[in-house]
Amino acid sequence: MSPRDTAAAPLAKTASVLRTGAWADYALVDSGDGKKLERYGRFTVVRPEPQCLWRPRLPAAVWEKADAVFDPSDEEDAGRWRFDHGRPPESWTLGWGEAKWSARFTAFRHLAFFPEQAANWAWLDQSVRAAPEPPRILNLFGYTGVASLVCAAAGASVTHVDASKKAIGWARENAGLSGLEQKPVRWICEDARRYVQREVRRGSKYEGIILDPPKYGRGPDGEIWRLHEDLPEMIRLCAELLSDKAQFLLLNAYAARISGLSLAHLTAETLTGRGGIVDWGELALAEDGENGREIGLSFFARWSRGPQT
Repeated sequence: MSPRDTAAAPLAKTASVLRTGAWADYALVDSGDGKKLERYGRFTVVRPEPQCLWRPRLPAAVWEKADAVFDPSDEEDAGRWRFDHGRPPESWTLGWGEAKWSARFTAFRHLAFFPEQAANWAWLDQSVRAAPEPPRILNLFGYTGVASLVCAAAGASVTHVDASKKAIGWARENAGLSGLEQKPVRWICEDARRYVQREVRRGSKYEGIILDPPKYGRGPDGEIWRLHEDLPEMIRLCAELLSDKAQFLLLNAYAARISGLSLAHLTAETLTGRGGIVDWGELALAEDGENGREIGLSFFARWSRGPQT
């Protein structure tokens, strides 16, 4: 390789804050006092958010009308849902673009998807549609499949991997809700690292990879995942799976002891010799309305063949 070939992909000079505002099926209505008031379709929900150090703008009476409130316990992400005005249905349908999915009150304070990821969904949709030919996409830790469905609707062939049988079942149901069950999506219930290792041995290749790992997780056979210890190896393996025509790699992480900049340097060094650019920063939810405040929720680094808007 020439010196130019061995150079790491350049990083965007400044961080980006990718803001998700309200859409038809979601809005951040208000926030403050360590909580956020959100609308999911026709239901309003109160969830804990320690970053909201400011005061709410709406009267307490508005918050008290919420259909569901998550009361946290001392354990991280643990707690229970409270329904003071009658229990909503077990699930109901939401959508973004052509993707549709069931919202559910999970035991982990979220509703089986993460609305701030809409900024990444828009980028994925654009990236797939801009590809010179239908790309093969690998979605690791794919959970309930919204990103997979966005890519499939845009024309990609998708391999969706998650260690949870329940999550895979929900993802397949979501494909049916979206009318995308005939699209080329493979649903794989397996430990993501083990699957990637086998794909490397097979010589498999993809034009795009989505990597959204948890801080800590267990595979179906007891495999342990720890973000800080295991991410460097995982992204190196993913780099081996990118084809010569690869268009992107998207890395997202929810962890207090990590940053968009650290993810960007890891991505850039791992993809040495591929050119392109790595943009990086933070995903945020923006309150609906004028002068809405913003809550930063996750960090990302995204490699692509060229700058994208």
